[in-house]
Amino acid sequence: MTSVRRLVSATSVVVLALVAAPSAATAGPGADPDTPWRMRHWPQTQPWQADEAVALNGRNGPPPVDPQRYELPDTMTWADYRPIPGTNWADPAVRGSERTFDGALVLVDYPNQPFVVTQPANSTIYGNPSGVEKLARADVPAFYRDFLNQPGRLNRGHTIHEYWMEDSGGRFGIELSAYGVYQMPAKSHEYGIEAQMQRGQGCPAGDTCHRNLRTDARAAWIAAVGEAEAATYDFVFFLSAGQDESATWQEFGPMKFTTREEVTDDFGPPDDALPNWNATRYVDWTSWQASANVWPNATQGSSLQAESSGMSTYAHEFSHILGVGDNYNNPYGTPPRRDYSGPWEMLSRGTFNGPGGPHSRWLIPGTAGSSMGAQHMLRNKLKLGIADPEAVVRLSRAALAGSGLVLTRVTARSVESGGITVTLDGGDRAPACDTATDPLCDGGGYDNYTLEVVDRMGFDSFTPDSGVLLAKTKNADNAPFIWTIDANPQDIDKVDFVRPDGTPQKMTIGDYRQLSDALFHAGAGSGSEFEYVDTANRLQFYVLDRRRDGQGVLSYEVAVRSLDGAGPARRGVQAFPALARPDRSGWAQCTIGVRNSGRAADVIRVTAPGATLPRTVIGLAAGKTSTIPVWTKNIGRTTVTLTSESNPSAQATTACVVLR
Repeated sequence: MTSVRRLVSATSVVVLALVAAPSAATAGPGADPDTPWRMRHWPQTQPWQADEAVALNGRNGPPPVDPQRYELPDTMTWADYRPIPGTNWADPAVRGSERTFDGALVLVDYPNQPFVVTQPANSTIYGNPSGVEKLARADVPAFYRDFLNQPGRLNRGHTIHEYWMEDSGGRFGIELSAYGVYQMPAKSHEYGIEAQMQRGQGCPAGDTCHRNLRTDARAAWIAAVGEAEAATYDFVFFLSAGQDESATWQEFGPMKFTTREEVTDDFGPPDDALPNWNATRYVDWTSWQASANVWPNATQGSSLQAESSGMSTYAHEFSHILGVGDNYNNPYGTPPRRDYSGPWEMLSRGTFNGPGGPHSRWLIPGTAGSSMGAQHMLRNKLKLGIADPEAVVRLSRAALAGSGLVLTRVTARSVESGGITVTLDGGDRAPACDTATDPLCDGGGYDNYTLEVVDRMGFDSFTPDSGVLLAKTKNADNAPFIWTIDANPQDIDKVDFVRPDGTPQKMTIGDYRQLSDALFHAGAGSGSEFEYVDTANRLQFYVLDRRRDGQGVLSYEVAVRSLDGAGPARRGVQAFPALARPDRSGWAQCTIGVRNSGRAADVIRVTAPGATLPRTVIGLAAGKTSTIPVWTKNIGRTTVTLTSESNPSAQATTACVVLR
């Protein structure tokens, strides 16, 4: 990050729909200048009237209005799941309003690798299967079809169809038909050991590695059903017997063995001339057995998964089939690079979300990590055509300079797929940074900002936090094409795992969980931030107020403005004094009245030297009123100043008076 894209500290700011300074001139046409403003425009029963003193009855200082309480995915359980009120997206009888995609699930096994669910419980070197065992080979296709797409006990009622219906607001659904099992003509490791990830290493003598599993699997399927039947499907999921490498390379590599020389024979190859370790994608080595597993991937019209691939893996790969690329880093790369969109996006590491987090993705069937992935972020929903058009506020940097501040309320994306987009007309003006030396460098070249609200509800139940998600985005899929703005960019300083020799391994700076505390929160003292200024791109974003309705639906009031123009509307602020008495702990709370006396929505910043302000930004539409709590232990008068963000000359000063 650079200093011009600074995070504003949680000091006193109030966001309002403001107007001019309090005077007879701002009272409106026909107002009597001899009548006090409060009597003309303010309800007569408000607690800040000059003749009312407030006793606080034992309160002990101001709590934050929106405290950040993030949780790492690793400690989550199924108890963290919260349903979305009034929905049943998992109902297989309800089809997508725009399209229900028909998919073929094609299962394949190998001469040396049967489906793990046909074996006794915990019988493999990975300790699988778990939750189901000794299925007949002929029953495996129906089992996985139902596990993935029929609500049941093992999948806790959650399906791929449910994911896409929820993510798309009911627009897209998924149906699956199962085929197989077809036995491949070669051993499993001849497909799993590939030229790129294994760097040409680890192929046993007499075997031919780097085979194309998709080619052979499709050939077997076509031989069984014919091209005409295959052509009736919109896409194909190829499901391979055994583990996948993405879910085993770390857990059964560096997490299990301190050095590559310590890898035991049971995790080694069937060729004594080869070492028990092999190359892998992100680091130099893993166990040979882990390296020999297939890595999930997608090409046009089809994707490849294994038995340990959780439901989120299928949703991730289907996103590729629909035309959106990957947006994640190498968390262990050199030079180090921060993750791009983290746990908040299905096409980043949000795929790993689910009970137990990233290190539980090796289970068969996939009932833990990677079973309940994040929704897509707003940029990708817009690309996929699944955002709610009426819920997206579309702005541009140039238009904001002409119109002035925009104030709106955004509902959690699990309920309503909306938010704010701001086009950076003329391009990203952020100063250049070097990804080779700065792991927090976003690389530049962005086209937009997006703002949305995430709540831990529905498939987002297994995201780390609830709050406001801000990001820079590109129109093209050249990663990083979504860059999450991190409200807490400092190292999260958490242990990832403990090595076999007892050494704690901290999360790398590139670990996606570094973004677990990235969301913005309303108010001061939350543990996060409530505003973000991009000086170079001349924009300022505000998080003003948090609300959860009677059904538990979360929304935030937010605002965005240009630093280059406030629009033509007159701005004004009016404020009114308050009296208070200390409680038993010595704290007193004044409730200051404030009115946006201007002609457009605005943001008002509050300062009160020597006092504590739990809510330092508020948003008001033109002519609307609100209150600001001011907490202090000072007896006597504390000056409170309220200033329009759009026009700092529009300012009002009042007092919090604390009586003994």
